[in-house]
Amino acid sequence: MEHDLKLYNSYTRQKEKFQSIVPGYAGLYVCGPTVSGESHLGHARPYITFDVVQRYLKHLGYKVRYVRNITDAGHFEEEGREAQDKVSEKAKLEKMEPMEMVQKYTNMFHHGMHLFNCVEPSIEPTATGHIIEQINMIETIIEKGYAYEVNGSVYFDVGKYAASYPYGKLSGRVLEDQLETTRELDGQEEKRNKADFALWKNAPPEHIMRWKSPWGEGFPGWHIECSAMSSKYLGEVFDIHGGGMDLQFPHHESEIAQSTIAHGHAPVNYWMHNNMITINGKKMGKSYNNVIKLSELFSGNHPILEQAYHPMVVRFYILQTHYRSTLDFGNEALQAAERAARRLWDAYDIMQKIVHPGNATPTDAALDQQVVKLCNEFTEFMNDDFNTAKVIANMFELAPIINGMKGGQVKTDAISAATFELMKTNFKVFLEDILGMQQLAVPQSNKLGQVLQVLMDIRAEAKKRKDFATSDQIRNKLAESGVIIKDEKDGSTSFTIE
Repeated sequence: MEHDLKLYNSYTRQKEKFQSIVPGYAGLYVCGPTVSGESHLGHARPYITFDVVQRYLKHLGYKVRYVRNITDAGHFEEEGREAQDKVSEKAKLEKMEPMEMVQKYTNMFHHGMHLFNCVEPSIEPTATGHIIEQINMIETIIEKGYAYEVNGSVYFDVGKYAASYPYGKLSGRVLEDQLETTRELDGQEEKRNKADFALWKNAPPEHIMRWKSPWGEGFPGWHIECSAMSSKYLGEVFDIHGGGMDLQFPHHESEIAQSTIAHGHAPVNYWMHNNMITINGKKMGKSYNNVIKLSELFSGNHPILEQAYHPMVVRFYILQTHYRSTLDFGNEALQAAERAARRLWDAYDIMQKIVHPGNATPTDAALDQQVVKLCNEFTEFMNDDFNTAKVIANMFELAPIINGMKGGQVKTDAISAATFELMKTNFKVFLEDILGMQQLAVPQSNKLGQVLQVLMDIRAEAKKRKDFATSDQIRNKLAESGVIIKDEKDGSTSFTIE
């Protein structure tokens, strides 16, 4: 399949031309959420990022198998709570059956992804649905001499692995440094090496979620589930593994190690990682009281938020920045993104209504060439490591040309019919199909916004009837209440609340 797609491989730290293992087919695995709580803003970036990745691969003609798991068991953390299963512990706090709680938060996650207009994955396997596969993989690793059992728990022997393989290459961590910085934790005395990680954990009597295994009743580790499920559905070696940068260590580093031993070779050809999200310059965390749940983001019901933000505003804001760059969320930035997204969509909407005269030769050759160049660069930018930020920047350069055609400042015959059709097609394909944007509706939770939109519509109708007295009255009355209406040059109208 001929294309020029290059992506940044986190493992080799360089851009590489993408070549799938099977021509015409692409396998993509992305680590899904741990459903022990409601999805938050931190979940938005990876799933929107890799939604665009799989959309673009499909655009290039690949048949994509996109696997995104659900962690509904295990996920005890290597740094702090090794003996805890996050799902099981949270279920006790909520006084629910673990699977009842899992279903609740899985449904909420799916709802959030739907609002973000993320395409559903091809397969969404769960950790609890693949206990046998995980046990089988652990047995293979033990047989090959790279894991050991202690008191019903099984640990991967990182020291032995690192003696023969480049452990730490993905995350850039040196094993000796890890040994010096690893804290003394419960269960450390069971390990041969502080850096060893658990593949299976013995379940204490009070533990709810437990399964029979060759080592007694217990539950799986966090890392083993992704290795077991990715190899089952994408093969022992597959094309792309994605996730947030925070997963490079220990999760993805551990995946590489255990899969390499189990299968005899590295599991992934291309590793992709999106950068992290900060909020007003600070890392998200409970101690900062800045963990914003998706439902809070969409309703505005959080102390940090000044208003509700439409899911498409959040999606647009994320895609305005390259996925490997840091991204800081704040009210000012989100409000600017909302205005920008509306302006861009308004231009796109105007373009659908423009009737081109059909001339084959442009009357403004320079403008015609500029439009062709801007449109062709959409593909060039996406082929350069999925640079959505540059695609959007080009769309904003095209917007005033489109608006000018409506307002008469730019004659519609300035560009040829072929160029106009190229612009119209590229806008549709890249804005809707690849970037996954939809028109911004007023959020249902934003009652004030709904009321204001009704008044805006009444005012627009009054202006059409040339009833300027009513139009001005609505504008002046709203201004007295702190709602400022602005009539744009392109004929569109926006409002701000002061």
